Amino acid sequence: MVAFVDIKGYEDFVKYVESLDINGPPVFVYFSGSKNADGNSWCPDCVEDKLTDKKSKNFWKNKACPFRTDSRIKLMVIPTLIKWKGVQRLEGSQCNKRELLQMLFEDDE
Repeated sequence: MVAFVDIKGYEDFVKYVESLDINGPPVFVYFSGSKNADGNSWCPDCVEDKLTDKKSKNFWKNKACPFRTDSRIKLMVIPTLIKWKGVQRLEGSQCNKRELLQMLFEDDE
C-alpha cells in the first residue's frame, strides 16, 4: 500500500521518521521547493517535477538548513528523492528521469 504524508518543517519531519517501524515497508522522502505568489516554484527543477513543499527559497538555500546539516539527510539540492535508511537518492533533474525513478523504486538494496 502506498501512503502520501505531507510534512511541513524539520521538527515534524524528525517526529515522523522517528515514528517509523524499523521493520516496516520502504519509505521514500521527496524534498521540493515552495511556490511563489504567482503560483510557480522558485526552483526550476521543482517546476519540472510539479510537486511542492511549503518551504521558502531562503530556507532551502541556507547552509545551516537542518535538512542540509542532518547527517541522515545531507540535502544538497532540491528536488531530492531519497530512500529512507538507504543510500539511494535522486537529485535535481534526476528526479525527472523515468528510468532512474524506476530503478530507485525497484531496487532491493
